[in-house]
Amino acid sequence: MKTIYSTIPIITLNLLLLRSMDSNAQLKGDHLLGDFGMSAGTQAPPTIIAAFPFYGYDASRLKNNKGDVVTSNLDIHAFLVGIGGSVVTNLKILKANYGASLLIAFMSNRLEGNKIQSSTPLGFSDMYVQPVQLGWHAKQADYTIGYGIYMPTGKYEYGGDENTGMGMWTHEFSAGTTIYFDPKKTFNFSCIVFFETHSKKKDVNTKVGNIITVEGGLGKTFYKPIKGFPIPIIFNAGPVYYMQFKVSDDKIPIGNTLFTGTKDHIYAWGLEANVLHPKIRTSLSIRWLDEFSAKNRFEGNTFLITAGYIIKSLKKETH
Repeated sequence: MKTIYSTIPIITLNLLLLRSMDSNAQLKGDHLLGDFGMSAGTQAPPTIIAAFPFYGYDASRLKNNKGDVVTSNLDIHAFLVGIGGSVVTNLKILKANYGASLLIAFMSNRLEGNKIQSSTPLGFSDMYVQPVQLGWHAKQADYTIGYGIYMPTGKYEYGGDENTGMGMWTHEFSAGTTIYFDPKKTFNFSCIVFFETHSKKKDVNTKVGNIITVEGGLGKTFYKPIKGFPIPIIFNAGPVYYMQFKVSDDKIPIGNTLFTGTKDHIYAWGLEANVLHPKIRTSLSIRWLDEFSAKNRFEGNTFLITAGYIIKSLKKETH
């Protein structure tokens, strides 16, 4: 009889834990939301480009699996600074230009899930490599497909408070398009879809479910001629969006129980503005998005500034 009574608190505690985790135990993927916008489905012309992104995420609310606010007085911040590069070549594969890209990132307060944890200092995070990107350019539309890998190069310890990485390998497949509504390509709509699948996390059997992310925007482009230079300054601006859905269950071992939780989702909209000055080979992009209708995850704001430098144009000269 003593044994029976002693197990009741344990069973009750486990039930309460599972009930609590049902609204709070969703795990994040590697893809940084908001990193694509108005030209999401367009591959750059043949060039070698260096990029310097500055990414920030602030969350003040946590919502449960019904979309109700669990708490609204949070003060969660994540920050990323990186150095990356991309190359688009004249090599043709299936009539598309072949390209590749790389991002080396440093991040503070890497959010692994809906756990409210202490701030961590800026540290080396997971590395992203996209070895394959193909881009097509039609009369009034562009198309891209790609495959990328997130490598677990950042610091990670299961349950740790100073993680700068996610402790897992992520394979990401993408396909996008940009559609132009006028012959001069000054008004466009873009959309790109990412599908990411993950390995088990380092030293544990925890596994993040598969995730689909959709990003893009509606853009208007303006040109300002440069006296004595053949290429004008290019400005574009417009609204942008993203949405993300967990499409398969997380797998989180809790004792002899495999907890899966309720799949999360999020939506966001915002604004983007870009300028490209070809004479000095530089570009600047600013993007801000506000999240809404979250379920089973944090809800906040995303801010991204990306500075670019065109190292070399690889475009073939036409005579």
